[in-house]
Amino acid sequence: MDETASQEAASVSGADPFREIIGVFQAFLVQGLTAFGGPVAHIGYFRREFVERRGWLSEDAFADLLALAQFLPGPASSQLGMAIGMRRAGYAGLLAAWAGFTLPAATAMIALGCLAPHLGDYWGQGVLHGLQIAAAAVVAQAVIAMARSLAVGPIRAGIAIGGAIGLLYVHGAMAQVLALVAGGLFGLAFLREEAAVPPDDPASHRVPPAVSATAIVLFALLLLLLPILAAVLDSPTLSLASVFYRTGALVFGGGHVVLPLLQDEVVGRGWLDQNTFLGGYGAAQALPGPRFSFAGFVGAAQEAAVAGWRGGLVALVAIFAPGLLLVTGVLPLWDRMKRQPAARAALGGLNAVVVGVLAAALWNPVLATAIHRPSDWALAAGAFVFLSIVRLPPWLVVLGFAALVGAFTR
Repeated sequence: MDETASQEAASVSGADPFREIIGVFQAFLVQGLTAFGGPVAHIGYFRREFVERRGWLSEDAFADLLALAQFLPGPASSQLGMAIGMRRAGYAGLLAAWAGFTLPAATAMIALGCLAPHLGDYWGQGVLHGLQIAAAAVVAQAVIAMARSLAVGPIRAGIAIGGAIGLLYVHGAMAQVLALVAGGLFGLAFLREEAAVPPDDPASHRVPPAVSATAIVLFALLLLLLPILAAVLDSPTLSLASVFYRTGALVFGGGHVVLPLLQDEVVGRGWLDQNTFLGGYGAAQALPGPRFSFAGFVGAAQEAAVAGWRGGLVALVAIFAPGLLLVTGVLPLWDRMKRQPAARAALGGLNAVVVGVLAAALWNPVLATAIHRPSDWALAAGAFVFLSIVRLPPWLVVLGFAALVGAFTR
């Protein structure tokens, strides 16, 4: 951590609130412009920026929020960003983190949905391949760095390795949740004597219990009432919002899992044809930021409900709203629970298994998607060297490898 970051981290409590909020927005806007590679890669980018460079939170506190984000339905990397933003600057920080991280990809996807151009030519496929290779190196760096602090010792290392092996054989969002539960149980059984004081920052912004409860109730009410109101009022806007809110509330596993759910809802209803739907999804893979920004494309391009940029905004806000409400509602409960000695032991196992979850994701889908031929291994190793040894900024490595691979596959 450089001197500027240290001073910034040390002066959170005395900083001007408006400047804190602007700082959160700017930091996440940079991530939204440069964090290529999907939700697993985003974790590596966030760790590099907010733990190593800015020092906004410790390694343990980062893993703590990551474990929570993995438990909740919705976009895990976006919810991790929301939680970091809330820790830094309260409710407004949560919104600033979400807006900054989402804005670049969302703007591009809504524009593409309005214009509906031809997507995914051969040059585009080469660039996408380069993005995937560089993202694999970013994830590998994050796995190694997190393992050094969160999977130290035979018990924690065993939990991490066991979680990784299990997820290599059993795939899916529920398998991830079960692995996290198993890690917590192993920690509860074997780490009671090693349990450390939970990570905490006295300058962290807290959520009052009344606000937390209101957010959880509102999450449930919207899930229940939106489809009823859409049917009773025969409102295209509410119908569109209902579909995307339900998708955001029920998806475990991140951006790739949203594809089949939205395909059933959108293509099945005749709102969008299959080729346009898949073309937009392909374009979303080549953009930085959250995969859920694909909702902006679908909302703008579909024909049966509110279309154009208004439809894109409705779909975008609706699919992210459950995550915003869940982070606001559950994070305070998480903070109170982890202070108990038994919960701290479980949290130690949970943090260790997070390393295993990330390692399994590195192998599949990250490397499985990025490595097509033996030469790709050399490219991935080169990207890792530039990141870890030369210590170039991740965005520079990612864009450089995208251009390099794209140029040679024209």
